Amino acid sequence: MTPQAATAILNTINKGMIRGSLGRMLIEQKYIDEERFLGFMAKQFYYETISTIEDNALDYHYVEPFPIAYLKTNLAVVLQGENGTPQVIMADPFNYKILDDFRQILNLPLSTPILASSGVVLSAINRSYGKAEGRLDAALWDMDEIAGLEFESSLDESIGRDLLDETSSAPVIKLVNQIIFKAIKNNASDIHIEPSQTDCRVRYRLDGVLHPIDDIPKNLQAPLLSRLKVMARLNIAEKRLPQDGRIEIRLGEQIVDIRISIFPTALGERAVLRLLDKNAKILRLTELGLSSECLDELRSFVSLSHGLILVTGPTGSGKTTTLYAALQHINTPNKNILTIEDPVEYQIKGIGQMQVNPKIDLTFSSGLRSMVRQDPDVILVGEIRDRETANIAVQAAMTGHLVFSTLHTNDAATAVTRLVDMGIEPFLLSSACRVLIAQRLIRVLCPYCKRQDILSDQEMAAIRLENDSVSQVFRAVGCENCLHTGFKGRTAIYEMIKMTEGMQELVMETSDVRRIRQLAMAEGTVSMRDDGIRKVLLGVTTIEEVHKATSLI
Repeated sequence: MTPQAATAILNTINKGMIRGSLGRMLIEQKYIDEERFLGFMAKQFYYETISTIEDNALDYHYVEPFPIAYLKTNLAVVLQGENGTPQVIMADPFNYKILDDFRQILNLPLSTPILASSGVVLSAINRSYGKAEGRLDAALWDMDEIAGLEFESSLDESIGRDLLDETSSAPVIKLVNQIIFKAIKNNASDIHIEPSQTDCRVRYRLDGVLHPIDDIPKNLQAPLLSRLKVMARLNIAEKRLPQDGRIEIRLGEQIVDIRISIFPTALGERAVLRLLDKNAKILRLTELGLSSECLDELRSFVSLSHGLILVTGPTGSGKTTTLYAALQHINTPNKNILTIEDPVEYQIKGIGQMQVNPKIDLTFSSGLRSMVRQDPDVILVGEIRDRETANIAVQAAMTGHLVFSTLHTNDAATAVTRLVDMGIEPFLLSSACRVLIAQRLIRVLCPYCKRQDILSDQEMAAIRLENDSVSQVFRAVGCENCLHTGFKGRTAIYEMIKMTEGMQELVMETSDVRRIRQLAMAEGTVSMRDDGIRKVLLGVTTIEEVHKATSLI
C-alpha cells in the first residue's frame, strides 16, 4: 500500500467516516479486491464462502422484522439453510453486532455465518423482500384523515426509486406503492382503479381475467389519482380530458415499465395501469405449450431460409410471445434479424428492433420498406394491418427473406381469406407462405389446489370421449397461492396449417374458409379445440377454459 493510501485511510478513521469494519472501508475505497479479501478471511477463520444464492433459500419471514435499509447497510441477511435451519449470509466478517441483532430479534439459534460478496448479499435482500405479499388493508390503516391532504413537490423524490426502499410516511404514497407492489408480486398484467358512487374499486387482471382486490374509500379517490399523475408526470389539475403517461419503477431487481391511462367518467377519473416487467425472461419454443409434433414442425419452419410465417389470433392471445420465442431460437451471430413493432415490448440482444411512430410517418409499411435495404436475413413485422404492408411482407418472403408477422383473425384458415381481401394475389400467397398458426391463451390450473374429478356423461359427450379410462380430469379450487382463483399462469393452444402442395392448389383455386379447414384437417392438422382437450386430459386446464377460448371458432 502506498504512503498516500495509508494517509487517506488514517484520515478517514480520524473523521469517523468508516461504515462497518476497516475491511469494508478498504473494499469501498477500492484499495483491496472484495473477492480476494473474503477468500483470505474465510481461510483464516474457517468460514464458508458462496457465490450465488438460490431462490428457494429466500424467506421473507426472516427479513420482515428488519427495515430493508438496515440490512443493506449491514450487508447481511438470514436465509433458509439446509434442513430448514436459518443461516446468516454476510459480506463483512467483523460485523458481530448484526449477528447479535439477528439472534435477539429472530430468537433463533444461528450457526457460523457464510461469507458472500456485497452484490450477492444485496441481491438476496431484495429478492427476500420481493417474496412479501403486499397488503392494501395495512396501508389503509393510516387513511382516516387523508381527505384534506395537499400534494407537495417532495412527492417527486420517490419517482424512479426502488419501491422496496420507499420509506415515506405519506399515507397516499404507501397506498399506491402497496397497490403496485401487490400487482407485481401476483404477476398481474393490468391494474384497474375504477370509481363508483360509494367507493373506488381496485381490480387486477390475472391470467387474462379481471379480479376484484380491494375497495378504497371514496374520499381517497382524488388523492390516489393525483399521486399516480405525479408519478407519470401528468397534469394533476386537468380532470376533464384523458391523459396517457409512463412510469418506470424498480422492485428489488425487477424493473417494471408501467403505461398509465387516465380516463374521466361521470363518477370521477379512472385509471388503468399496464405492467410490463423488463426483466421478464423470453420464453423458449419448448415452453410455449406446443405438443411434441407441433414443436418439431415449428422448429423446422423457423429454420427455413425464406418464406412467410403468420401467427393469428385476437389481441392478447400471445402472438408476440410466440414470435419472440421463434426469434430467440434462430438468433445466431451469422444472421441479421430486424423487427418493426408497436411497441417494442422486450429488448432482445443481437436483434435490431424498431418502434412504429405515426407522428413522424414511421408506419409498418414505411419502416418495412426501409428495413429490406438493411440486408436482413430475418424480418419480424409486428402486425399486417393494410394492403401495402402485406404486399411488402409477401415480396420480402419471395426474395430470400424469412418473414414473421401476425394477423387478427379467428383461426388459421381465415388468414388466407383476410390476405386475399387485402389484395394479395392467391398465387403469391401460396408461394410465399410456409405455415399459418392460430393460437389462444388458456389458464393453467393452480398446482397447489387443483382437485381430481370425474367427467360427467355430458362432458364426455361434449369432448367426444368414449373410453372410461380417460375420464379423470382436474377442477379449479382456489387457495392463497393463486389468490383463490384456482388458476396460476397461462399456456397456449395451437393449430398449424402447413402450406402443402395440396393446400397451395386449393388456395389458388379458392379462399373459402370451410374448404381450407376441411383439407387441413384431412392432412392431419390438430384444431385448437382438440389441442385444448389434450391439455384437459393431461390435467393442465379445465374443459370450461377450453370452451371459453374456442367457442367462437
